[in-house]
Amino acid sequence: MCGIVGYIGHRDAYPIIIKGLQRLEYRGYDSAGVAIYDGATINLCKTKGKVEDLKKKAEATMSLEGKLGIGHTRWATHGVPNDANSHPHYSNSGDLVIIHNGIIENYDSIKKELINRGYVFHSDTDTEVLINLIEEVKKKENVKLGKAVQIALNQVVGAYAIAVFDKHKPDEIVVAKLGSPLAIGIGEDEFFIASDATPFIEFTNNAMYLDDEEMAIIRLGKEIKLRKIKDDAVVYPIIKELQLNIEEIEKGGYDHFMLKEIYEQPRAIQDSYRGRLLADQGLIKMAGVDDNLEKFMNANRIIIVACGTSWHAGLVAEYIFEDLARIPVEVEYASEFRYRNPVITDKDVVIAISQSGETADTLAAIKLAKEKGAFVFGVCNVVGSTISRETDAGAYTHAGPEIGVASTKAFTTQITVLTLIALKLAKEKGVFSQSKYHEFLTELENIPSKVEKALLSNDLIEKVAAVYKDATNCLYLGRGYNFPVALEGALKLKEISYIHAEGYPAAEMKHGPIALIDEQMPVFVIATKRGHYEKVVSNIQEIKSRKGKIIAIVTEGDETVKELADHVIEVPETFESLTPLLTTIPLQLLSYHIALMRGCNVDQPRNLAKSVTVE
Repeated sequence: MCGIVGYIGHRDAYPIIIKGLQRLEYRGYDSAGVAIYDGATINLCKTKGKVEDLKKKAEATMSLEGKLGIGHTRWATHGVPNDANSHPHYSNSGDLVIIHNGIIENYDSIKKELINRGYVFHSDTDTEVLINLIEEVKKKENVKLGKAVQIALNQVVGAYAIAVFDKHKPDEIVVAKLGSPLAIGIGEDEFFIASDATPFIEFTNNAMYLDDEEMAIIRLGKEIKLRKIKDDAVVYPIIKELQLNIEEIEKGGYDHFMLKEIYEQPRAIQDSYRGRLLADQGLIKMAGVDDNLEKFMNANRIIIVACGTSWHAGLVAEYIFEDLARIPVEVEYASEFRYRNPVITDKDVVIAISQSGETADTLAAIKLAKEKGAFVFGVCNVVGSTISRETDAGAYTHAGPEIGVASTKAFTTQITVLTLIALKLAKEKGVFSQSKYHEFLTELENIPSKVEKALLSNDLIEKVAAVYKDATNCLYLGRGYNFPVALEGALKLKEISYIHAEGYPAAEMKHGPIALIDEQMPVFVIATKRGHYEKVVSNIQEIKSRKGKIIAIVTEGDETVKELADHVIEVPETFESLTPLLTTIPLQLLSYHIALMRGCNVDQPRNLAKSVTVE
């Protein structure tokens, strides 16, 4: 949620800040702002709306000169979306300026105390409270900005990634992090600050990531000073080379990032098993699993924690681990897991799944699991993310940047990585014969080409989308491995087209949802040949007899369902456990085309953020 960008160096700051904010639009926001300092005057502009609205307003109303600047895209928490509540925020003196991603939970008590001391507030935000607290500490303690930030942050409760500067110190920016991501790009006598590396990738490949409760004082001509917020302990920075290029974060000729990312899935799936899946040798090599094989083999159970699309991938993994590796699995919403005092022991393996690696609830679940002694394994996409640092071991999905808010390639690459782990454990446990194991590896290796074939149905899917674009409710049904795909399909439609949709196990239709079916109700049914095919056909017949509209995802060559359904979309045949990697493709495309036809913002749906970094 939210995005922050900062720059200090020899270049003009404004274009870097604006372009950086545009790169962070995928995170979700409702207002934006920028502050540029020219050495004498802080020029500030902020507005409700999009970064493009900010750009027009700033270029019409303020000076853009200056080598130091900060910018922000805000997702409203304290205070409605409006110009006054947008960031950046001044302190009362006008000397200090801040941008902030996160929530200060005890802001109200601090605000009351500051009002008693004569402070006046011009917004409803917790952030304006924080910058004035920093100013009060700076004056009262007679300390420099960095020390004032440290003292103030020890008095607040909540989450934050902040960047602060003092107009009397034009060569310095102070940043700090707790619970919200923060990256620092390091160039030649210039520094970049951002919620992730995308705003500065064309300027430098060198970056460092702050850990929780760390702060940094960034000064031109000096090394970055990194310290612990609580005890002032010196931290020695680790600079990483970014494995990212500018082409990966541009649309590449597609109209939307979501469509680009749907079509990237053959390559993304291949990248997620590249170097790990050696089908010709009958091997799966995964360092995070190999080095901790005993933990997995001796586990009483696997607990999967995740949110949203990652939770659906976890549900698919539950079927995979239990079916292939014969290990008991529980799948938990991370947001509930952390609050219900779960029973966890040192014999449990906890797998935490997150595209961004910054999901607040998943991070809290990781912390709880580690406190209980469990071995925690992370599956995430973003190298250097907090989850990759907080877990005991893990595996990256290597999907490349996912900019569209509605996850697509995250889902399929997460399933691919989890399948590799399950297959490896199944082999180690002796569940498979050598020949069966080889068959699985070979079939998984062939999945990218089968996804490419599934994508060839795009024109047909677009025609189907045109028929149902004005629906108000939809049902999604699947059985076995494809029940989570039904949930994911319904989520995609809700997220980007704002049509109410629900996913169910097909057999549960008779336990309530069947009452909703009439000639106005589109029902999307996943009915592949592998699995409980005859049962699903029976469900389709029940829908048909009640005049429901049936859109079926079937195995190519299917004739039985074709006779019953109003529309049929084919996918290639594969093993049952691998069908989710194919059946999800048409559902992603359907959601995309329906949303587009309804005039929705496909990449930035309302009220949603790509990475939920606060509760």
